[in-house]
Amino acid sequence: MAKVKNAIASVLSFEKKLVPSDGYMYGTTWENRDKETPLKLVEKSVRGTISNRLKDAVKNDPLKLNAEVEKANLQTVDSCALGEEQDTLKLHFTLKVLGGIKEPSACNDATFLETYKNAVGAYIEQEKFSELGRRYALNLANARFLWRNRVGAEQIEVQVKDLKSQQVWTFDAKEFSIRSIESSHKGVISLGEKIASALASEDDFLMLDINCYAQVGKAQEVYPSEELVLDKGQSKKSKVLYTVDEVASMHSQKLGNALRSIDTWYSEYATENRPIAIEPYGAVTNLGRAFRTPKEKQDFFTFFDKFATGTTLDSKDEEHYVMAVLVRGGVFGESSKS
Repeated sequence: MAKVKNAIASVLSFEKKLVPSDGYMYGTTWENRDKETPLKLVEKSVRGTISNRLKDAVKNDPLKLNAEVEKANLQTVDSCALGEEQDTLKLHFTLKVLGGIKEPSACNDATFLETYKNAVGAYIEQEKFSELGRRYALNLANARFLWRNRVGAEQIEVQVKDLKSQQVWTFDAKEFSIRSIESSHKGVISLGEKIASALASEDDFLMLDINCYAQVGKAQEVYPSEELVLDKGQSKKSKVLYTVDEVASMHSQKLGNALRSIDTWYSEYATENRPIAIEPYGAVTNLGRAFRTPKEKQDFFTFFDKFATGTTLDSKDEEHYVMAVLVRGGVFGESSKS
């Protein structure tokens, strides 16, 4: 395949191919899941304690320290919990998997488009998206999308239903580690093949319905998504949780981040021992780190500019990473980097 230099389109974007809905939260019991109720938010006003790090002049002076900690730290926050007789959180969402990755949403360079299509077509012919499909399926099976709600759960069951074929997969999420992305579980392989087939298609799609049950304990607190409050000076609450039609919910973006946490190809995986979300610079915001930097030539744009213009990448892992970023979607034109 001939290499074409300086041929990155200035206008280039891709729509995301994994499209989760918001996640809706319900309270139920592990033994009788037919009885469920939508979870509501509760507003609490509490008197908190001063616990932040203080300046040396304050913390080294007992009088000033006492005066500081005696100040009222009044807070109004949203919270969410199971009912008194409920011990199980149910999270429900849907996931659409789209094909057509060979067609960008926007591309203003015909020469680049041709080399891009050739590169992606060769990847699909050789790999058929089987590696990515299996990894996405594993992140459904292990209930990574529960985030904090997964911690301390006694039992977790995930039910995935293909709404076209009516095929159902049931997983015991506790069987799977969220530290590893490897699995030979038959159900994961089978579900992965379905996802891969949709991703590799020209214009087909897969529609999955996901119900997850996590036994977290009677009346225990659960964790919807937290809203970003931009006008902190005017808001009366210090924590605002997400609801849809008064049902406690998780952002679709948060579910999507969990599902695409399949990147074990970054150089520090051996020491970090955790898959990170597919991002162009390997960004992990809660660690304040970018694991794929242009300086080390491990970022998406370094690989993509070669891959899409006809240069063979050094390893199959780099190709998997590039294709996973395209599945994520985004604006990747030359002008967007300047």
